Amino acid sequence: MTQRISLAEAWQRRRNNFNLIRLFAAWLVIWSHAWPITGTPGSDPFGQFTGRTAGALAVDVFFVISGFLVAASLQRNRVVPFLLARGLRIYPALLACVALTVLVLGPLLTTDPAYWRDPETWRYLWSNATLWRAEYFLPGVFDTLPRTAANGSLWTLPIEIRLYLALLVAGVLGMLVPRRYLPAWGLAIAGACAFAWTQRPLPEHLEYLTWVTAFFITGTLLWVLREKVVLSAWWLLPMVAVAVLARGTPWFVPAYFATVVHGTFCLAFLPQLPVIERTDLSYGLYLYGWPMQQVAVLLGAASVVSNTLAASLLAVACAGLSWFLVERPALRLKRRWVPRRKATPAIPVEEVPT
Repeated sequence: MTQRISLAEAWQRRRNNFNLIRLFAAWLVIWSHAWPITGTPGSDPFGQFTGRTAGALAVDVFFVISGFLVAASLQRNRVVPFLLARGLRIYPALLACVALTVLVLGPLLTTDPAYWRDPETWRYLWSNATLWRAEYFLPGVFDTLPRTAANGSLWTLPIEIRLYLALLVAGVLGMLVPRRYLPAWGLAIAGACAFAWTQRPLPEHLEYLTWVTAFFITGTLLWVLREKVVLSAWWLLPMVAVAVLARGTPWFVPAYFATVVHGTFCLAFLPQLPVIERTDLSYGLYLYGWPMQQVAVLLGAASVVSNTLAASLLAVACAGLSWFLVERPALRLKRRWVPRRKATPAIPVEEVPT
């Protein structure tokens, strides 16, 4: 990891570690959730040291990668193919997970005899399946556990789909060029910082929304500026050092933010790590991690270590089934319905008429 290379050059090599990073990040979410799910006081060591848990770090990484890759997808596709591509990646696995949770897991575990008649059951199914908003609770399911949510990880997905739509609007309006996107990004980040500072402490849902949106639009910024952004592993050490020294001060936020963004792309492109191309379990691992952790508690895995191990095995099995039975077939439809456009992008990202 000692080389210096532009992000554009690294991307053109067509070799990256994004799938591996996302897989590890999805597992980090499981590990980090083991504390609240088992009712263990405190948080994972990363959270104890920085105040931001390993699971939160993983979500930040998800969103900065998503902002980059979805902007790349937008350049390749017209509006309808772009929407089809995003929908086929997000919805089939989500629909399967939500349906299995409501129609199989819920009836098996509920203590509520009115489960099928309770509006909460169908609100969970409808709201999560459509990504209208995240709903967390099913009547009588996990209601004796330290955390009663059926799937506490779903909160990111409605935000993700709305950011896709916002990015599409920006592309249609010709915003995804450096001279337009960079000042808009700067205003958005400055506005978010000012809002967070003047309204502190923010409610939890607003804090999460602000964080992940900032990482997503920054991922898109790196795509827009990929010709000018230079990746260098040598920068990581001082960036990490600054973040460590700034811990507990207001300066930790920009230091952490810059380190996560630069570090993610350095790991994605500089080291020669095992490449995952044909089997991507990260989305399924993320979807099934929380409910499998709840099931693991019911089966007796009530410590952080035992819950992480048991839930990891269960979630990997579910993720494998999700990939081979749902996600991979959906991606084959994506390749059939959404041809890649390499020559003339329908939504220009490099240049637009002035």
